[in-house]
Amino acid sequence: MEAYCMKCKTKREMKDPIASFNAKGSPVTIGVCTVCGTKLYRMGRTEAHAGLIPPEKPVKVEKREGKLVVVESPAKAKTVGRYLGKGYTVRASVGHVRDLLKSQLSVDVENNFTPKYRVPNEKKDVVKDIKKLALKADEIFLATDPDREGEAISWHLMEAAQIDPERTRRVVFHEITESAVKEAFSHPRQINMDLVDAQQARRILDRLVGYSISPILWEKVRGRLSAGRVQSVALRLIVDREREIEAFVPVEYWSIHAELQPDGSKSTFTAKLAKMDGADPELSNEETVKPILIDMETAAYAVTKVKRSERRRKPLAPFTTSTLQQEASRKLGYTAKRTMALAQGLYEGQDVGSGGTTGLITYMRTDSTNVSVQWQEEARQYIKNKYGADFLPAEAPHYKTRSANAQEAHEAVRPTSAMREPEQVKDYLEPAMFKLYRLIWQRFVASQMEAAVYDTLQVEVTGRTNEHEYLLRVSGSTVKFAGFLV
Repeated sequence: MEAYCMKCKTKREMKDPIASFNAKGSPVTIGVCTVCGTKLYRMGRTEAHAGLIPPEKPVKVEKREGKLVVVESPAKAKTVGRYLGKGYTVRASVGHVRDLLKSQLSVDVENNFTPKYRVPNEKKDVVKDIKKLALKADEIFLATDPDREGEAISWHLMEAAQIDPERTRRVVFHEITESAVKEAFSHPRQINMDLVDAQQARRILDRLVGYSISPILWEKVRGRLSAGRVQSVALRLIVDREREIEAFVPVEYWSIHAELQPDGSKSTFTAKLAKMDGADPELSNEETVKPILIDMETAAYAVTKVKRSERRRKPLAPFTTSTLQQEASRKLGYTAKRTMALAQGLYEGQDVGSGGTTGLITYMRTDSTNVSVQWQEEARQYIKNKYGADFLPAEAPHYKTRSANAQEAHEAVRPTSAMREPEQVKDYLEPAMFKLYRLIWQRFVASQMEAAVYDTLQVEVTGRTNEHEYLLRVSGSTVKFAGFLV
């Protein structure tokens, strides 16, 4: 048997050939050159290899290093990446990466309502990039939003990008600040499949309702209209209320107010007729009212009762998603869509002159009024320093969430720091965003303050004529202690 000799630079006969296998398990023959004694090496199987068992091929070990973090938006990725520093690669999924097919129902009704998902064309490059990075990463952290939707996005990412569950952890933070992000990464967890299933149930219901009703809308009303689990029911409520309004029959009613001037006083006050001969007056038309007015003008009036008391007015709870939308509409004229877009920007982070972007409010999709003890204490410290101890309640207030299904682990919509006054960030925010931040900040700080106290006064005046007795009432109040109204 011949093999090429590197020293002789030609083929030589191999002395004492031995059949063997190399490290990869391939058959080889090893011997020495008959001329110079150099070790010879020849690839390939020979008859001498018959009966020999090749060694097991070594398992290829992937060299992994670094940590991959996946969030939902590029803005959030930028802020989180700055907080985590070197060793972390942060990528954005840009929302959902999988959804039900648009071309069909995509729900197997006969097989336990199993959904059929696909990655949309516009998300294939995103999934491909995340999959590539996940293969090389030592650890993967899914840091999507802290709600059912965010939990589902994390699960869909694992499924679509075929991410190894053993190396994957879920992290949740309700505000994008350095302390909150680092705290979340120190306590990672597994994906909560209960939350994922809750989101899937909602998505499947949306499809079942919408897929059935939308074609009817297109045929009966107009094309491109949509129906769904929530909007169809909401529309029904609106229609029912509008029909009630249309069916309402207005009834004429009158009220009588008297301007009275006490003896020896230059000022007057206005009191409303409350009782006539001990009964509620029935003032249904002008013909009924005129004789009463004529009679009242001849009456002799006297103050018969004065009641002084004190009333406390408590501040409102911090914002939830719905109360934020309502107040922004009432005070700022913002639509719900605009409010949520501006709040998203405040949550994901803005550069307010502190060396990079920082989140200014907590997560804006919440039905909870809870506030963590840490941030209650910070707010109380701010109030004490700004207004004094009198403006602090003895104990931090706790507001009861109205929604029976509220996710109490979440917090209310609040500023990430009570110390960051609106005027401090005004120059860094666009006007609309600044107004919303100021609204959220003021509501939160007020919610942690003492109640306002009013001195109230209720006066009853009795007027008598030969025919009737009239009881008039007037009430008023003055601020005794401003409290949260300061």
